[in-house]
Amino acid sequence: MNKELIINAATHGVDIALLEDKKLVELHTEKNDARFAVGDLYLGKVKKLIPGLNAAFVDVGFEKDAFLHYTDLSPYARSLLKFTQMAISDKTPGGMDFSQFQVEAEIIKTGKINEVLNGKPNILVQILKEPIAAKGPRLSCEISLPGRFVVLTPFNDIVAVSRKIHSSEERKRLQRIVESIKGKNFGVIVRTAAEGKNTAELHEDLTELQNTWKVIQQNLHGANPPHKILSEQTKTTSMLRDLLNADFNKIVVNDKTIYADAKAYIQRIAPEKAEIVQLHNNPLPIFDQYGITKQVKGSFGKTVNLNSGAYLIIEHTEALHVIDVNSGYKSVSNNQEQNALETNLEAAEEIARQLRLRDIGGIIVVDFIDMKLPDNKKKLMEAMEGFMRGDRAKHAVLPISKFGLMQITRQRMKPEMNINTQEVCPSCNGTGKISSTLILEDEIEKNLGYLFTHKHSNLTIVVHPIVYAYLTKGWLWNSKVAKWKRKYKQAITVKSDNNYMLTEFRFYDANGEEIKM
Repeated sequence: MNKELIINAATHGVDIALLEDKKLVELHTEKNDARFAVGDLYLGKVKKLIPGLNAAFVDVGFEKDAFLHYTDLSPYARSLLKFTQMAISDKTPGGMDFSQFQVEAEIIKTGKINEVLNGKPNILVQILKEPIAAKGPRLSCEISLPGRFVVLTPFNDIVAVSRKIHSSEERKRLQRIVESIKGKNFGVIVRTAAEGKNTAELHEDLTELQNTWKVIQQNLHGANPPHKILSEQTKTTSMLRDLLNADFNKIVVNDKTIYADAKAYIQRIAPEKAEIVQLHNNPLPIFDQYGITKQVKGSFGKTVNLNSGAYLIIEHTEALHVIDVNSGYKSVSNNQEQNALETNLEAAEEIARQLRLRDIGGIIVVDFIDMKLPDNKKKLMEAMEGFMRGDRAKHAVLPISKFGLMQITRQRMKPEMNINTQEVCPSCNGTGKISSTLILEDEIEKNLGYLFTHKHSNLTIVVHPIVYAYLTKGWLWNSKVAKWKRKYKQAITVKSDNNYMLTEFRFYDANGEEIKM
């Protein structure tokens, strides 16, 4: 699988697109004025304890107090409180030696929030979820500092190795190495990317994270809440840190500053891949050059069309998300059960992509096309799990219920991404909206493909004059129509009719008879 990261610097901030085999799977926006990103560390002030919720509200400088539940306190919450107070008032030259810090007893899992945060103290917290809708950020006291190969967790001495590393010998090797090089009072989680790495590489990553912890100590000195102690890396570098592997073959940036930063970061963490960073110099917008704009237009509407003619309807409610799978005109055989399975498998792949792309979280209910055979339901369940394996968000997929519904839960870390895929209609001067021109073009092309595979030839397409101009613009060999002729190796004629609505199009056969779709 080839992965490409396309980075578009705009006036509002930075848009980052992740492509897998040229297909858009993730889209992120980092605004210029972004605050309270996941991973940021703040010195907060406990404002209110809510025993009924077993939670506290903490002031971290957001317009609404952030939420901290007892289950997010960390077993080492008392150690964190003690460390916070010591670091704030520390007068030791060069800062206190963390290896000499005396760790407090762990809190119990079934305890009460007011037993731990009594007195409403100042506390070091980490953003667990960005502010969503009317809610403030969600916080955690389980401080973790992620590196490329390891994650540093203060106040414990546990070394854990990712379960995705299947070799028991490799797991033992990594554990031995990390146990020998880590500092006292630091726990370490060894990431999947550490597989096969040598001691020097792991030591360099671990040392950098331990130095970051020293910076946190320094920033806490004399701080008054609410105060940002440490920012997570930019979205670009954090994605490179988490995703960079042998599959990455291109990182393209249209901004010289971001280009230099990305190149320097890659040079530091993976010098052998520094050459994959490129500066976009083409006058064509970078997202247009790599086909991202078109994919965005076709992927973010209420209706998502699949290549076969099947389509998804995605609805959002306050409590959950509902996805309906429709077969359209897809037909792979005369067997209804086989048709349903094939359509469902295609839809499952697109649904997994849509969840990542839109960052849909919470409860998702999918109404697949009904299947009768238990084996087919099992195949669909296994396929969905496989398609979602590349999703970095925590998720769970439940088997299809007796009502034919599949339930999926997915971790929500930030507000869901919604992009308007409609354009103001020139026919009614903006009183209504139509599907994007790009989507209309796709609809015509999909219908063409369907008709040609069903023994039709010498087709004529009649459209509104504006759409006619769009489809025929360019040189004779470079217009949309010319590309269709080369693709299908068929004669295609396009005509315009002023009486047509902007989104209306019809097909006629060689005898001039209209083909009903």
